[in-house]
Amino acid sequence: ETHKKKKVIYTFFKKRKMKFRPCIDLHSGKVKQIVGSTLTDDGDDQTKKQQELKASSEESKEILSTNFETNRPASDYAKMYERDELTGGHVIMLGPGNTEAAKSALQAYPNGLQVGGGINETNAQEWLSYGASHVIVTSYVFHHGQIDMDRLTNLVSLIGKSKLVLDLSCRRKPNDTDPNKPYYVVTDRWQTYTNVQVNEDTLKQLSEYCDEFLVHGVENEGKRCGILEDLVVLLG
Repeated sequence: ETHKKKKVIYTFFKKRKMKFRPCIDLHSGKVKQIVGSTLTDDGDDQTKKQQELKASSEESKEILSTNFETNRPASDYAKMYERDELTGGHVIMLGPGNTEAAKSALQAYPNGLQVGGGINETNAQEWLSYGASHVIVTSYVFHHGQIDMDRLTNLVSLIGKSKLVLDLSCRRKPNDTDPNKPYYVVTDRWQTYTNVQVNEDTLKQLSEYCDEFLVHGVENEGKRCGILEDLVVLLG
């Protein structure tokens, strides 16, 4: 079974020309590479959390796990990507405090990067005006656990299908009794499960409204342990 799966994956990549797409993840205004499954709404206040843990005599630990962090500005990476002629990359704002850093990256590489993180109908056009090639949307469209078609169609009417990327980053539900163990789209910095499964029907339906999909396999994101092979096969 494992050999068969690897053969399918090899065929998938052999038939499609691989393209490297760069990424700039921003957290608290800094460029970071984060282990996706450790990202929480409390991640911006690690010190407070650690103090609370100490006060309760529990072992102090990091709330957020990062592989890489730098004081080098996001704009430097954007300029490097432009110099190396890397296209189709993105800037992701993980929580508050990232607006200025994201703007600087987009302005350093006009029309060369997509942008995501808190994008909605009220600010999508503004981010495009800053130089984004596309806006990436998740939580605004996947609302209350479902696809909000009114929000999606309004957004497409506003900016056009060719400027929209839908983020279908996904996880399996823990202790799911479904024998197929489906992947579900997750929102709110990958913490909230929707009822939307990542499958052929979902991809066909949503492809009518966007230019591309962005898919992170959350459980492996940032862990430097390779791809989620079954997810690659599913998307193929």
